[in-house]
Amino acid sequence: MTITLSPDQMRWAEAAVAAGQYASVEEAVRMAVDGLMADSIGDLGWAKPYLDEARADIAAGRVVDGDEFLARLDQGIKALRSR
Repeated sequence: MTITLSPDQMRWAEAAVAAGQYASVEEAVRMAVDGLMADSIGDLGWAKPYLDEARADIAAGRVVDGDEFLARLDQGIKALRSR
């Protein structure tokens, strides 16, 4: 099957890949279609890749506890307000 994206859709997908949100345009489109499918049938299967990524981060120790996260968030907000 061949799917043709509009120029705007292609720009969005390429920008999402460039920002590191997806590994490829194909992955971006698959995730978008998964989201549409989930919306139409109430399935949360679209979340699986995100859960898998989170589990991998936890297993690798790439985590911070809630207090540290909130402290970092507060620092970021203060820095933005002081501009």
